[in-house]
Amino acid sequence: MNTPEQLVLDLPSRAALGRDDFFVSPTNALALQALDRWPGWATGKLALCGPAASGKTHLVQVWAVRSGGAVVDAVDLAQQDIAALAETGGVAVEDVHRLAMLPDARRDQSEEALFHLHNRLLGAGSTLLVTGEGAPSRWDIKLPDLASRLRATEVATLDAPDDALLSAVLVKLFADRQLVVSPDLIQFLLSRIDRSFASAKATVEALDRAGLSRKRAITPRLAGEVLRAQGAA
Repeated sequence: MNTPEQLVLDLPSRAALGRDDFFVSPTNALALQALDRWPGWATGKLALCGPAASGKTHLVQVWAVRSGGAVVDAVDLAQQDIAALAETGGVAVEDVHRLAMLPDARRDQSEEALFHLHNRLLGAGSTLLVTGEGAPSRWDIKLPDLASRLRATEVATLDAPDDALLSAVLVKLFADRQLVVSPDLIQFLLSRIDRSFASAKATVEALDRAGLSRKRAITPRLAGEVLRAQGAA
């Protein structure tokens, strides 16, 4: 007779987002160097670009601690007091590419808000950091004046991870959930999951839930069962 799986509460993990927690590899070193040039960005602004879960938010938090700047999601800009936000001295706007997914009216308001924020910050000699998937030239921005200003922004790119970086990211994702795993498990996962940060994040979440529900340690055997169930092994 099968034993029912334990009910698992969907509790959030706490990510470590300090400068020392960011793992440097050839795939992200240039982006980190560009960020570290603040406040000396040539145009007063920088676009940090990369795939989902590639470390953009981590670097934004590192920048915010160093600069004292504010951080806001692009999709929330329409609800922001832009004049007050610009007075913080530096602002990071995350996931600008997602503006294209908003309903038309809210999208128009958000793009106008970002346009005015851009002009206020740079007019005052302050700095703007934006993030998104793909380069700004590929973001679907309706407002022509905003699109041209974003295209004129220096770009720093986070590339897909190599083995060393993906290994470190897996270890960190487990550690964020207070889980210590063996090197054998990391090697097992490296050879089987998609080579992306998003896949690593989803895999760790699935293994954490499986370990809790089945009251088992997270081992290569359990990982194989979970991946096979997902059609990934």
